[in-house]
Amino acid sequence: MRKIINIGLISLAVIAMLSSCKKEQRTSFSMAKVEKGNIQTSITATGTIEPVTSVTVGTQVSGIVNKLYVDYNSEVKKGQVIAELDKTNLISELNTAKANLSSAQSTLAYEQNNYQRYKTLYDKGLVSADEFETARLSYLKAKDQVTTSSQSVQKAQTNLGYATITSPIDGVVLSKSVEEGQTVAASFNTPELFTIAQDLTNMRVIADIDEADIGGVKEGQRVSFTVDAFPDDQFEGHVTQVRQQATTESNVVTYEVVISAPNNDLKLKPGLTANVTIFTLEKNDVLTVPAKALRFTINEALLQEGQKIEDCPGDHKLWTLDGNTFKAHAVEIGTSNGVSTEIVSGIAAGTDVLTDFSISGGEEENGAAEQASNPFMPKPRGNNKQQQQQKR
Repeated sequence: MRKIINIGLISLAVIAMLSSCKKEQRTSFSMAKVEKGNIQTSITATGTIEPVTSVTVGTQVSGIVNKLYVDYNSEVKKGQVIAELDKTNLISELNTAKANLSSAQSTLAYEQNNYQRYKTLYDKGLVSADEFETARLSYLKAKDQVTTSSQSVQKAQTNLGYATITSPIDGVVLSKSVEEGQTVAASFNTPELFTIAQDLTNMRVIADIDEADIGGVKEGQRVSFTVDAFPDDQFEGHVTQVRQQATTESNVVTYEVVISAPNNDLKLKPGLTANVTIFTLEKNDVLTVPAKALRFTINEALLQEGQKIEDCPGDHKLWTLDGNTFKAHAVEIGTSNGVSTEIVSGIAAGTDVLTDFSISGGEEENGAAEQASNPFMPKPRGNNKQQQQQKR
């Protein structure tokens, strides 16, 4: 009997100690305020900076580069001479064409007079029709020869003009592909001599957007980007064009998006790599809460003595703690970026809502907290027994 009494006393002491531990356990809650804020969603990509308008200047005739009048970064005006080819052969071709034209004109004058004589004689019946037609045919051939020779002179003059290279636009020389004394051949394609950018204060970014993100990109959206050359500077622009042609490389499909890049201070240089952020959605000055507040739910295991729950129907709820009462508020939500969510209606600005909780104490309450925070976790047996006892 003494042993039984001792065991009973020990059991009562353990139960008393556990009860004391449970009383010391406390649940603390984190809160956030419903307040006005901005909600943004964005995508990131990389792109290349280039001038909005650039022209490649070439030559349509072959020859030796006789003189260059510009170099890299030279500012040029439309019509300004920027290079000349050797004109010796071209001048010779022009003189030959002019000589041929002069000869053809002399022949035409002779054949025209001869034709007029034969026509007079034919009208009087003094020559045959065959002789007349022969004279007429010679005259027409001489006339056509003059036309052909005139075209040859015009072509030779044009080719001579091509030997003087002029700038087609106002701008800045970005690249130079030839040097004085170099021979350029225009037999199969037009040799490139210079690349001229029209206006370096008006640049653009050509960004490659992944196919998974291209659906959210629209013209007019705000863009910010940085370049490695100026890591502390942030540049602004907007989407001006979403190109329909897809590019596939290593099984990755991307689309080109054109972004404006004002460059008044000339910091942006052609060819720089831009790290682009495109804001696909922006809502400013709307009522917001942290997105996790809408995922918060109360559980009886979290209640302390005297606390109660007032729930309500609704797909989206926010919870508040008013004294000892946890109250649910059904709300209508709008846009969300995963971090913040827009509240359209259902709760007033400035309200403190519950977002999270933590439990200090034993394993039983920690298990209850884990079950409350994770709806997919099975309920602990102890809680089930406790709930059954409460029901009884």
